[in-house]
Amino acid sequence: MSVATPWRAVIRGWGGYVPERVVTNDELARDMDTSDDWIRSRTGIRQRHVAAPGEFTSDLAVAAARPALARAGLTAADVDLIVCATSTPDHTFPATATAVQRKLGCPVGIAFDLQAVCAGFPYALTVADQFLRLGQARTALVIGAETFSRLMDWSDRGTSVLFGDGAGALVLAAEPATAEPAPRGVLASHLAADGRHYDDLYVDGGPSTTGTTGHLRMNGQEVYRHAVAALAASVTEVLRRAGLTLDEVAWIAPHQANKRILDAVAKRLGVAAERVLVTVDRHANTSAASIPLALDLAAADGRLRRGDLVVATAMGGGFTWGAVALRW
Repeated sequence: MSVATPWRAVIRGWGGYVPERVVTNDELARDMDTSDDWIRSRTGIRQRHVAAPGEFTSDLAVAAARPALARAGLTAADVDLIVCATSTPDHTFPATATAVQRKLGCPVGIAFDLQAVCAGFPYALTVADQFLRLGQARTALVIGAETFSRLMDWSDRGTSVLFGDGAGALVLAAEPATAEPAPRGVLASHLAADGRHYDDLYVDGGPSTTGTTGHLRMNGQEVYRHAVAALAASVTEVLRRAGLTLDEVAWIAPHQANKRILDAVAKRLGVAAERVLVTVDRHANTSAASIPLALDLAAADGRLRRGDLVVATAMGGGFTWGAVALRW
């Protein structure tokens, strides 16, 4: 939600990173009962990136954070808040955000992980926005970073073909709030969760239950059904909170789970497909990293421009879901 304070969170920089190794559908088809046509027709995915041995979630996060800071004209010394959205931390503890803080050389500040699975980035943006609005931090590094390849059961073609590794980051800075007609930065947010869907998308391991990492399990039909409704409803609700209309939105930046879901959300909203950022074909589902990766690519190729109104929306395990309206 939006809070009236003397400060607002403005986007100063952005960055993305995907591991060097690319795994195509044809490569997967050599080891499991699937094909490029089967995967593309059901998901829109043609490839995914996979982290190298010894390449950790924190390494991906740092690689995305560095260009974000450079674009912001800032250094690690300016960062006093790091929020890392991830479901694949380097270790059970400490937080991957503290590893990022150490590797970047940031000074003493606030650093923690946030776990809302694929909805992690809207959750993390909302939390960082509140820190900045309330004057508890001045410069926030908000990161979505995942190595989901390490949660895959590679004998399960229903899940293993869907995911990839990557990271994306935004730098938010606290600036004085003004009464300008089209303020930049985070404008409003909407977050929700419904734990009744806990068993529809989960990992069957954990330190408190099995003592193992486990593998991802999914009720695909239920995820699809709920995702289309939740993503579209979140967009509508966050625009209501921001006092804006869908016609004013330049880009919808949805979580990149499945091209069918993206198409269904656009249809439900009545938005032309050309206004929806799509990267699932090249990255697959990178969970909390998918939205900032999509924003990074759109900014890099010139589609996303200063002043554009963007709505980022996502749903993840739990189910958790939400949306953030922001002006680039």
